[in-house]
Amino acid sequence: MSDIMIIRPRRLRINQKMRDLIGETVLTKNDLIMPLFVDENLNTGKKEIPSMPNQYRFSIDGVVEECKYIADLGIPAVILFGIPKYKDEIASSAYDKNGVIQKSIRKIKDEIGDELLVIADTCLCEYTSHGHCGLINNNKVLNDETLEILSKIALSYAESGVDIVAPSDMMDGRVGKIRETLEDNGYKDVVIMSYAAKYASSFYGPFRDAAESSPKSSIKDRKTYQMDYRNSREAMREIELDIKEGADMILIKPAISYLDILKMAKENFNIPIGAYCVSGEYSMIEAAAQRGWLNREEAIMETLLSIKRAGADFIITYWAKEVADNFNIFNI
Repeated sequence: MSDIMIIRPRRLRINQKMRDLIGETVLTKNDLIMPLFVDENLNTGKKEIPSMPNQYRFSIDGVVEECKYIADLGIPAVILFGIPKYKDEIASSAYDKNGVIQKSIRKIKDEIGDELLVIADTCLCEYTSHGHCGLINNNKVLNDETLEILSKIALSYAESGVDIVAPSDMMDGRVGKIRETLEDNGYKDVVIMSYAAKYASSFYGPFRDAAESSPKSSIKDRKTYQMDYRNSREAMREIELDIKEGADMILIKPAISYLDILKMAKENFNIPIGAYCVSGEYSMIEAAAQRGWLNREEAIMETLLSIKRAGADFIITYWAKEVADNFNIFNI
């Protein structure tokens, strides 16, 4: 008999029980955050988003009921995006104390309290007539002037009872300005989850339909302030700056095409790091599944587990509710 031992890693993949026994990556309900769109133009109920199958815009009362269901599923958090009735050049609806997100936060907290963490996306794009994430003058997006608006938005969310504010604008210095404003007004315990590495991606298309946030000015894209997808070291600089300014958690967006960025961030920073599996990533899989080109449940789990494997402590995903409600179907 040969003295050479035959190494067979395949033995450890021979059946499901064996694979489950030694599986390195685990996804639980506690890893999930559900994104929700709240439309001030809806009086009741919900309205389906055509480019995002099985996703909806909710009325304020509708989103409260949806949040109750999400909390009952054991999902720990939602992130809210608003569609206001009124838009202008300075995003005044975004920091209105009676704005769509402010009302939603108060109603959710009144109904279910601390059973669910409420995160509020903190940006201008859904509230501006021009669709950009910052103020505009002479065909330029103004960084420093935008910080004042962002801090007003964050403060209004804190006053409404939000748990986490999530600046997604990618203006330089916004985390520091928001942290200063929150602390000066007595909201020292409000968490900042910074979209620290948000790329100028083509995968945001369905979201912009859902949130009515496509750029409408002579500045046709967001490449002057969102990150260049050719760059990775730049992302580490952005993350480091946001942490120094007071970010408690950071987010990589999008997810699937940026798993290398997520892994680099996890290896370089000792802070909770998440990823946003964005609308385009969602809709690609949904569209392919509708045509029978792939196994939908397997593709969803492969996607989410790859994000977790790359280092995500939490994942914002439009599949959160479905996965949490059907863990057996998804073989978790």
